[in-house]
Amino acid sequence: MKKLILIDGNAILHRAFHALPPLTGKNGEIVNAVYGFFSMFLKILEDLKPQYIIVCFDKKAPTFRQSLYVGYQAKRPKMADELVPQIAKVHEVLKKAKVSIFEIDGYEADDLIGTLANQTQNLDVIIVSGDRDMLQLVNSHVKVLAPITGITKMILFDEKMVEEKYSIKPTQIIDYKALVGDASDNYKGVKGIGPKTAASLLKEHGTFESMYKNINSLPLKISEKLATDAEQAALAKKLATIITDAPITLRLENCSRTNLGVKNLKEEFEKLGFKSLLKRLQSTPTEERKKSAESQQLGLL
Repeated sequence: MKKLILIDGNAILHRAFHALPPLTGKNGEIVNAVYGFFSMFLKILEDLKPQYIIVCFDKKAPTFRQSLYVGYQAKRPKMADELVPQIAKVHEVLKKAKVSIFEIDGYEADDLIGTLANQTQNLDVIIVSGDRDMLQLVNSHVKVLAPITGITKMILFDEKMVEEKYSIKPTQIIDYKALVGDASDNYKGVKGIGPKTAASLLKEHGTFESMYKNINSLPLKISEKLATDAEQAALAKKLATIITDAPITLRLENCSRTNLGVKNLKEEFEKLGFKSLLKRLQSTPTEERKKSAESQQLGLL
């Protein structure tokens, strides 16, 4: 089955920026995040050999989640000044390399990835992101590849791995977040309900709604906590839910790996002084090189 890779651009850029020491390009600019991003980009091409690849980004404009809850992500630290121009540089290089990019006001990259994954048919989809919210999208043909150490060591979450790691099914991730909240996004769930209790409750009752429907059958302390923070938990579930019907359309012909402008990418790496990435790019097989090699074997070139 053909493979589509969906990259969470902001998540990977942030990871690269914080995982790598400051690196300077030929012009003296800081480029550690750019280097780390494209190092992971090439690793994906090398290891996963996808037929299609897309990068999704957040936009600066507020999303619908801020309209639901003004405190959403309010405690996140300000983006480092050295990272801002690197995000623009990655956009620039991706566009020159003819890599398909999706970004839209009012939606996070998560929502665009969720929508694109939802529109796939007869494709294996691998989402590349360190954001564990993405695990709710995992199903029989969608997996999440998440960095766990620096920018090289990664773990592939399929349905079985999610259950082994969190003791819940991917479809229960939203309900889980409704109960435990999310400190990184600055919203609370049910006070006094931790990960183990949340997983246990979901294992027994299946869904958040079923749990509240049968609240009177739960242990008194649990039912009291759920009743006290019912409104807060319901809001948390809405905030945790990744949208799968954003106003975008997947067109596979626009994101084919055969579109990759290897020559332009090489030129950009040369400008940035990424010598090691140049070597990897030259050894990374592309569909065009495969066709050329096949033609040579057949005596057509």
